[in-house]
Amino acid sequence: MAKTHNTGTTAEGGAQGGGHGTVFPPMDPTTFASQILWLALTFGALYMIMSRISLPRIGEVVEERAERIQRDLDEAERMKTETEVALADYERSLAEAKSKANGIAAQERARVKEDTDRARAQADEQDAKTMSDAEARIAKSKTAALASVNEIAAETAGSVIDKLIGSKASPDEIKQALASLAK
Repeated sequence: MAKTHNTGTTAEGGAQGGGHGTVFPPMDPTTFASQILWLALTFGALYMIMSRISLPRIGEVVEERAERIQRDLDEAERMKTETEVALADYERSLAEAKSKANGIAAQERARVKEDTDRARAQADEQDAKTMSDAEARIAKSKTAALASVNEIAAETAGSVIDKLIGSKASPDEIKQALASLAK
């Protein structure tokens, strides 16, 4: 029994099922002209849409973005300059403040030294006055003591003479005798 082989074609000439009898439509040489025509029309329409609508919008976005970036860079540069100026002003103010503080400190040191010197001079003056007063009191006490030494010596000499001789000498005689010895 012989088998019949079905080619899979129909009466209209089209392929039926999964047969291999016809050419792939894009590769069919009979449709090349129409395919090229539709390709040119589609490409032209796409080119027109892209060049007239999409690309200008994209260009505007890119240009606006570049301008924004440039504005931001300019603003950053301006702020950097302002910061540098502010920093220089701050450093100048700080240097002036330090200078003023050093000047005030020097004035205060001078004032304190002057006050201390004045207080020391007053204390030295007070000490000198106290010393001279004490020396005067000592001299007075010494003079008084020396004056009473003669009296004590006269009394003592009178007592000694009285004990030794048994007679009492007058105070004037004793003072004369002591005065002659002191010379």
